Amino acid sequence: MSSDLSMSSNSSTPSTSEKLSFMTIVMHWLTGLSFVGVFIVGMILAEMERGPDKSFLMGYHKSIGALILIVAVLRVAWRLKEGKLPSLGTSPEWQEKIAHAVHGILMLATLIMPISGVVMSAAGGRAVDIFGWEIISKGDKIEWLQEIASTMHHSAVNIIIAVFVLHVVGAIKHHVIDKDKTITRMLGK
Repeated sequence: MSSDLSMSSNSSTPSTSEKLSFMTIVMHWLTGLSFVGVFIVGMILAEMERGPDKSFLMGYHKSIGALILIVAVLRVAWRLKEGKLPSLGTSPEWQEKIAHAVHGILMLATLIMPISGVVMSAAGGRAVDIFGWEIISKGDKIEWLQEIASTMHHSAVNIIIAVFVLHVVGAIKHHVIDKDKTITRMLGK
């Protein structure tokens, strides 16, 4: 982490570590809200019977998932450029470690879920498109690869839900109990 992100020695002046870049904030909310939306659609799809409504919703799910992958790759690149988000230093070290692990798992999920979905479709012999724009042509079915991708895509759901709940609970804890600026800085304030 660069020295310009270190805590200010003057506690009355907000340090640069309390502020997040506009791009960090946009990437967080764009990725997070899109991921939650497509995740909910995936849960609905799991309960639906085959038919035209499911096919339509599946197209939406896959298209948004592919777009999330693009945004997630950009977000990871941005995070590598900016470095680890600075903590406000209000939590015990063990909580900081859990928070960093939760953030890492969520970022990994925003990559693994869409990649496994794309591989699942392509290895299933289906074309992969984003709202009708074909990005991978229909090819041969590769059953073993489809099974691996499907297992990854469907098995990760409960883990991601648990980690997301930890993320939200942690954010609420920072706001209500610690009364720090963790949430407000992610809102750009």
